[in-house]
Amino acid sequence: MLIGTLEAVRRYPIKSLRGVALDSVKVEVSGIPGDRSDALFALQGPREGKTYRGKEHDRLHLLRDAAGAQARAKERGVAVEVRRGEHFFDDAPISILVDEWLRELDAHVGYKVEWERFRPNFFVRACEGSADPVPLEQTLVDARLQVGTVRLRVRSPIERCVTVTYHPLGETSDPRILRFLAAQRNAWMGIYCDILEPGVAGVGDPLICL
Repeated sequence: MLIGTLEAVRRYPIKSLRGVALDSVKVEVSGIPGDRSDALFALQGPREGKTYRGKEHDRLHLLRDAAGAQARAKERGVAVEVRRGEHFFDDAPISILVDEWLRELDAHVGYKVEWERFRPNFFVRACEGSADPVPLEQTLVDARLQVGTVRLRVRSPIERCVTVTYHPLGETSDPRILRFLAAQRNAWMGIYCDILEPGVAGVGDPLICL
């Protein structure tokens, strides 16, 4: 089953900070090289020893460099350090968002919600005019997907937090987004996937449910 076409690819070098747009990407068994390979860790406060995330400051996602993020954290009275590792994922190595899943949310808030709020690795545009509706996240659990030469297994829907209310360009946040997701979609938006076969995926590649 053809779900749609890959419209955007993102890598996030530092967890919670701004992503990098790519035309294509190599995907390894452990994920996209350099994706969330660095993270900020709080040295004090309620999250001491844990990652300092976007939800601690609704402007972290606008920054790309660690020094700027450390300065922002310092303004809030928190010292943070950058730690490097293979990956600092919340759950699984690949995240996917299909535009069709946003339609009810768009209708609820009255505008086209920016997909960038959800920080997926792969953003997919569903096939227009298809006789088959796009499966919802929960119905795809354990499904096998292919994009480019990469094969994936869907692990779970992605449960969202307050960061999706933050505008990707720093405009006023919209709490209605998370309220709608919590009330109507179990707070889910998007899917987490594990890699079954590494390969290369790029803009224009079809996303297929095998």
